[in-house]
Amino acid sequence: MLRHEFQPGRLVAGAFLTFAAVLYAGDAGGAWETPWFVMIPVVTGGLCLAGAVALLTGRIRRRRAPGPRDSDTPA
Repeated sequence: MLRHEFQPGRLVAGAFLTFAAVLYAGDAGGAWETPWFVMIPVVTGGLCLAGAVALLTGRIRRRRAPGPRDSDTPA
């Protein structure tokens, strides 16, 4: 049994922010050069994609939610 519901929007946001952190860590460690302006589209694009995924997930869950007639409680 799950302790909480799965939220794919937060997963996408976390993945993009982790990617931004890896880019900065690689730049700080001297593995590669990352210009400062690369982070703006990475972070904003990731957050926009996460918002779209969260919106889509909410609409799908709302559509699949059982209505008052579909419940298992007798009338």
